[in-house]
Amino acid sequence: MSARFNFARDTFDAHARAGGERTALLLVDDAALERRCSFGELSERSRALAAGLAARGLARGATVMLVLPRRVEWWEAMLACLRAGFVVAPGTVQLTARDIAGRLGPSETAAVITDRDGALRVDEALALAHRPAPLRVLVGDAAGASPSRPGWEDYEAVLRDGRGAPPAGWRDGSADTGADDSALLYFTSGTTGAPKMALHTQASYGKGHALTARWLDLRPDDLHWNLSDTGWAKAAYSSFFAPWIAGCTLFAHTAPRFVPRRTLELLSQHPITTFCGAPTNYRLLIQEDFSGFRFPALRSCNAAGEPINPEVIEVWKRHTGLTIRDGYGQTETVLTVGNYPGLPVRPGSMGQPSPGWDVAVIDESGAALPCGSEGEVAIRVRPARPEGLFAGYWKDEARNAACFRGDWYCTGDRARIDEDGYFWFVGRADDVIKSSGYRIGPFEVESALLEHPAVVESAVVGQPDELRGQIVKAFVVLRPGTVGTPALVAELQRFVQERTAPYKYPREIEFVAELPKTVSGKIRRVELRGRAQ
Repeated sequence: MSARFNFARDTFDAHARAGGERTALLLVDDAALERRCSFGELSERSRALAAGLAARGLARGATVMLVLPRRVEWWEAMLACLRAGFVVAPGTVQLTARDIAGRLGPSETAAVITDRDGALRVDEALALAHRPAPLRVLVGDAAGASPSRPGWEDYEAVLRDGRGAPPAGWRDGSADTGADDSALLYFTSGTTGAPKMALHTQASYGKGHALTARWLDLRPDDLHWNLSDTGWAKAAYSSFFAPWIAGCTLFAHTAPRFVPRRTLELLSQHPITTFCGAPTNYRLLIQEDFSGFRFPALRSCNAAGEPINPEVIEVWKRHTGLTIRDGYGQTETVLTVGNYPGLPVRPGSMGQPSPGWDVAVIDESGAALPCGSEGEVAIRVRPARPEGLFAGYWKDEARNAACFRGDWYCTGDRARIDEDGYFWFVGRADDVIKSSGYRIGPFEVESALLEHPAVVESAVVGQPDELRGQIVKAFVVLRPGTVGTPALVAELQRFVQERTAPYKYPREIEFVAELPKTVSGKIRRVELRGRAQ
């Protein structure tokens, strides 16, 4: 690996030099208004923003908190921070003032870039945190109106001020960053506990997502749409690094909320070729009436964030003719295990390890387990770390010691491997249910419930029980118009018993209007476990 690397200069700008007029980003709003940004335009504007921020005193290695919805400035700011050698810390627009206050200190935030809504929460967070204000940059509204707020600088003014000569020591409009320089600081979405700060470096993450691009089957002439909030690492995976490594065009819907029918309309109206979403997205999409929709350009569909149920894969294929290819990765990694193009898909399986990654299922002593045995998913880091693995949890040696054990990075996820090398997800270590001596993974029970025509979504947790230690409890979201009755509870219990080992059936079922989820669409079982106490 070269000692120097800068993603904005060495990867993104290479596409700009090869064809600066090509569209890098296409944004569409609910009024069908489009905005197209070329590689050349984003290259030029991100150079100016990077220089403007540096001129305001931000030094290489400074942390920049970025909290913006799906709008051009998010992509510009991501490129600018990488270009200048800042450490960009993306956050979801759903962060509360208390969330932001809890991040400012630990991340050593030196600057914040956000819009008017975010600015209100940032100022409230500063009051809560009782700390000096960082550099605050305010992005105007969609109409381009120049914003004004005490203590905040106008984004466009910062950008204009950077259009002159770049800072001393920069090369081709970018800081001459080292391959191992810090680049991204992600707070994990956290189904359990407080968020952790996962630190990625310029080259490992900026090059490692070539595997993600390969899993997504991206080509330079693709129009790629990934359904993701900008604060989730999945946006880095599939709405930033992988598509621009491949040199294709990104599609984004700027609406703040996922609306299944609108998503189908956009898929049919635009020549979108590759599509990626969370299993939650697909579960809601297949509830829609597909009659009248055609997707002639669509050739590849992927899912990530949590395992996708076989029933969802089957129904999606019935409607589109395409098989959803699942993939597994974490905030701490790039695509680690996946159903890569050309690999036969086994519905319910995570797929096989990414090329160049030694992934195993291990026991508590660190020994690799044989096929069929359940254990912890681990990634070999000795004698060499795979490209794309994070540098570690920032300033948290206790957590680093807990997850880097011997030759392995231990993910905290549990799985088994079949005789052909396919990985089958069982659950997070905290999610596995121990009942009467049996170990029960929630995913298998949830998938069985989802096959029932009355069920839209389900989440399974362990509920304390004096006799069995724990029993399986299911929280179930029903289709509109379906009434949750004791008779339906009994029917669902029989239904699961017929499809899984009898001891796995949910002894308690609670009907709910919706399931609690993280911003990335993962079910917050920790919250449900609290309700099941």
